[in-house]
Amino acid sequence: MVCGLNQLAVDGVMFRAHDSVDNRNAFGSERNQQGENSYPQVRMCCLMEVTSHLILGSEFDARAVGEMTLAERLIGRAVDHSVTLFDRGYYSLGLLDSWHKAGEERHWVIPARKGARFNEQKRLGENDWLVSIPTSPQARKKFTGLSTHISDRLTRYTLNGKTYRILSSLLEPLRYPYDELVDLYAQRWEIELGYREIKQTLLQSAHTLRSKKLEMVHQELWGVLLAYNLIRIVMIEACAAEEPLTPTRLSFSHCLWHVTTFLARLPMSSPGNLPKHYAALLETLRMLTLPAYRPVRVYPREVRRKPTKYPFKKKSQSA
Repeated sequence: MVCGLNQLAVDGVMFRAHDSVDNRNAFGSERNQQGENSYPQVRMCCLMEVTSHLILGSEFDARAVGEMTLAERLIGRAVDHSVTLFDRGYYSLGLLDSWHKAGEERHWVIPARKGARFNEQKRLGENDWLVSIPTSPQARKKFTGLSTHISDRLTRYTLNGKTYRILSSLLEPLRYPYDELVDLYAQRWEIELGYREIKQTLLQSAHTLRSKKLEMVHQELWGVLLAYNLIRIVMIEACAAEEPLTPTRLSFSHCLWHVTTFLARLPMSSPGNLPKHYAALLETLRMLTLPAYRPVRVYPREVRRKPTKYPFKKKSQSA
């Protein structure tokens, strides 16, 4: 735990459903000037525990329903004594204030919006301030109990020559030191890795959900989340015997294969031998440790040209 709090994260993900009248009417699809996309899309927003990738709550709806709306439905799903990491797209003072007040010590961290207005109240350090942020009348109308100003902590740090600013509800600098707070937000990307495990490993990189009927799409999504959490729970139990080992250090794809094989062999085992087989499964999972993270790796984005018989157009050179 960082800052003595459980680390959570909130983010959204999209799933593509089969093109049917019911799915298109229920979920809708992406549109542009050429018309609608060929497939309906389901928008999902999840609350994940980043140190284990366990999903604590999920909401999904039509594509037209924004992630902010889905995140508001997750208010109250967080556990006490936790800090939730939000992407910059969730910048809503009403949402953040409601999240903080939904329980005991339910803190949050989010990147500061460019051009946001701050009133400095107290300087906590060289790159650390206690600030007051005014709220809009629209936000106070939507979120009851939201005051005209909320007190937050503004933290600035530099990484690889680039300056970042984050806002948080962690107002006590002695209890939540600057160095720990700066390292905390880097954990937000763990939820992206969790979504990759669901889409690429659990769903085997399928572009479209298998279900064609509307009610079966809902059932399939809940089934995927349930299966994912079951695998994660087994990985958590496997790491419980070795204190330094964390569930995120285990290979999810290999653990999935071993757990699936274990479940397939259950009918051939006597009930009395199940505890022994399950203990052997946990011992096997503990050996599927991944190498340590290498944060210095760089993968520059580039688009490869497709082969063609026609010559490429040369770029015009400015005078």
